Amino acid sequence: MTIRVGILTISDKGSRGERADSSGPAIREALDALDAEVVLYEVVADDRERIAEYLRAWADGDEADLILTTGGTGLSPRDVTAEATLDAVHWLVPGIVEAMRAEGLKFTPMSMLSRAVAGVRNQTLIVNLPGSEKAVRENVAVLLPVLQHAVDSLHGSVGDHTA
Repeated sequence: MTIRVGILTISDKGSRGERADSSGPAIREALDALDAEVVLYEVVADDRERIAEYLRAWADGDEADLILTTGGTGLSPRDVTAEATLDAVHWLVPGIVEAMRAEGLKFTPMSMLSRAVAGVRNQTLIVNLPGSEKAVRENVAVLLPVLQHAVDSLHGSVGDHTA
């Protein structure tokens, strides 16, 4: 099953056209290792309600199996991606961000400052990624081994897990 992906870049400057988005294209490139197709892409400002609206619309419209956000996961007062994602998801998948932060600590102690979350809305997995291109690549590498199974599970395509 091809994974339909939505990429939502959260950046005040990017949304105003003052900065080119490098993280969104980095996600697209990193997903080349999967059977995935980017079907949705948008750059939005650091606005909690606007971000949540996109996440809800994309998941409720059954447009994406996976939504990857980039940006807005730090400690700045404008970093509201985690809160917007919590507003949109039905349940959390904490192991994903735990694994990303643990791997990130191998590269920088700043990884422990990430407030990223991962969760599910309907049959769509939503994962927050950092805003830097380098960190995006590192985090997507952590996700790659589990994404197909996660999406298949959400769509009921994974059978009994007993040994």
